[in-house]
Amino acid sequence: MPSNSPFNTRPDQETAVLVGIQIKGQREEQLTEYLDELAFLAETAGAKTVRRFTQKLDSPDSRTFIGSGKLNEVRNYIKDHKIDLAIFDDELSGSQIKNIEKALECRVLDRSNLILDIFAKRARSAQAKAQVELAQYQYLLPRLTRMWTHLEKQRGGIGMRGPGESEIETDRRIIRDKLAKLKEQLRTIEKQSATQRKQRGDMVRVALVGYTNVGKSTLMNLLSKSEVFAENKLFATLDTTVRKIVLDNVPFLLSDTVGFIRKLPHNLIESFKSTLDEVREADILIHVVDISHPQFEDQLNVVKETLAELSVAEKPTLLVFNKVDAYSFIQKEEDDLTPATAENLSLEDLKKTWMNQLAGECVFISAAKRTNIDELRKRLMELVKEVHFRRYPNLLYKPENEQQ
Repeated sequence: MPSNSPFNTRPDQETAVLVGIQIKGQREEQLTEYLDELAFLAETAGAKTVRRFTQKLDSPDSRTFIGSGKLNEVRNYIKDHKIDLAIFDDELSGSQIKNIEKALECRVLDRSNLILDIFAKRARSAQAKAQVELAQYQYLLPRLTRMWTHLEKQRGGIGMRGPGESEIETDRRIIRDKLAKLKEQLRTIEKQSATQRKQRGDMVRVALVGYTNVGKSTLMNLLSKSEVFAENKLFATLDTTVRKIVLDNVPFLLSDTVGFIRKLPHNLIESFKSTLDEVREADILIHVVDISHPQFEDQLNVVKETLAELSVAEKPTLLVFNKVDAYSFIQKEEDDLTPATAENLSLEDLKKTWMNQLAGECVFISAAKRTNIDELRKRLMELVKEVHFRRYPNLLYKPENEQQ
């Protein structure tokens, strides 16, 4: 088999097909972007994507998500190529998963399940592990099928099942008990975390936020001169990392937080609300954007929407466009009279569009190449000093806009 064949995988690597639908009003380019991201998620989880299947539908099929003809096409491909799993780009109901698995005769995951699996692998601290486990059980509870009847063994067996209680009811009770214990465990951890935040005093707090894999951890390492784990995979950071930084004799705290992503499972947002308290309690946000990504504007809006959900959209924010070294565009031919699109704009042309209105609210850098980092530090310190001066008005200096 050729070395570049999509079926060349490690012995322990599973093969997967991706399935997505283009609903009415959705652009084909948008669906392609969603499936590109789903493929990256699959790779992060350890699976190799070998084929994509798409279908145009007004709305998902209530029984099998996709139509019967497309389902047969997927089934035949899976059977012919011995594929391990099918990954769907939207959240599936328990009945849909059951119907699709029966038709395809392979394991079926949806986007939420895949993200939860990645989070489970990435979790390191007791808090992150409890948060992920809580989200997993909340996801499973409405989707219980025959595969979960083994849970009763964890109860100790004899005397634990009520009279006439079915196995599925036992499993539901087991999961509800686990949920209650996890919530209590998280409440204890959250109290400890709140105490730790109070002990930091009134220092200015800055939080790095952004879409997953935009370079927040690399920037954290650069600004704090520390070694926070950074990797070119989704959700490399789950646990919030906080570092004390001193610039121009002004101390402040910088925190690196979990990256956001579109279609993030609601259960995960709920479970990680305590971790995102670092964002809520921050005085300043550094919103990092990967400007080299073709859909960076969509990613920027996803983060803005999530920040609005957390009621922190009005905080002072420095927009940092990262990875300028990787930015590329398609140069139009001189005789091409068609209107220019975003992909035809050079970085300098791009800066003259809507970004021009941001003025001093944004900076363009490359954290990996250390490009324009001095400008970033300068802009950051202007914001930090403004907050610091309001908190400690007796300091000798004032923010630049208040100097004579």
